[in-house]
Amino acid sequence: MKILVTGSSGHLGEALVRTFQDMGADVIGLDIKAFVFTSTTSVFGDALRPPARTPAAWVTEAVTAIPKNICGVTKTAAEDLCLLFHRKHGLNCVILRTSRFFPEEDDNELKRQRYTNENAKANEFLFRRVELEDVVSAHIAAAKRAPDLGFGRYIISASTPFLPEDLLELNTDAAAVVRRRIPAYSEIYAQLGWAMFDKINRVYVNEAARKALDWHPKYDFNYVLQCLRKGAPPKSRISEQVGSKGYHDQLFKDGPYPV
Repeated sequence: MKILVTGSSGHLGEALVRTFQDMGADVIGLDIKAFVFTSTTSVFGDALRPPARTPAAWVTEAVTAIPKNICGVTKTAAEDLCLLFHRKHGLNCVILRTSRFFPEEDDNELKRQRYTNENAKANEFLFRRVELEDVVSAHIAAAKRAPDLGFGRYIISASTPFLPEDLLELNTDAAAVVRRRIPAYSEIYAQLGWAMFDKINRVYVNEAARKALDWHPKYDFNYVLQCLRKGAPPKSRISEQVGSKGYHDQLFKDGPYPV
């Protein structure tokens, strides 16, 4: 018999857990010492649309969220509920705004036409993608740090090689910036017949998460290049095990999911 006991660290809760265990039951205890909410960088939405020939957006936690779709709206509302419960009830709560980590095809039709799925996702590790294993480690780190932090919102994305001074050129000639920051990419991409995006209009910055959560992401664009050089897939073991889940159980004519 498997039994779930909520409030298992309380007076009655502990007594129930001990009694059920003595009876040979498989007991699972549930207590909120802290709450970690998985949000998304989609909450930034229309805050990430710089005009042509202007600097790309340098996205930190200081950027005000301007949701552009139902996903962003609902995630923002949930974030606000987390803040409310922290203020009213003292719930330790850490919000993780994760960038893309799913393996499915891109939702942008033009990108699907111009780049293979592997090529596009490798490019994204420069500015808007994170490996699943690093997302998992961020959640574990957030749960550990929540009692000390109380409340916080953090961007969870791969560490970028870019700097603020790159932003104008990124939004006009991204490949030139990548060649300057990571020269080795050109030869590896040429061998694969891959291409860099023409423009990069945003860069997600994970500095605050690394510092506040003591989080140490392992997977970045340099890691991807090392894997490609060896002919190995640039993904973690847990990504291989989980695989692709798909967006929906049906197909849509305009892409992998309706937008």
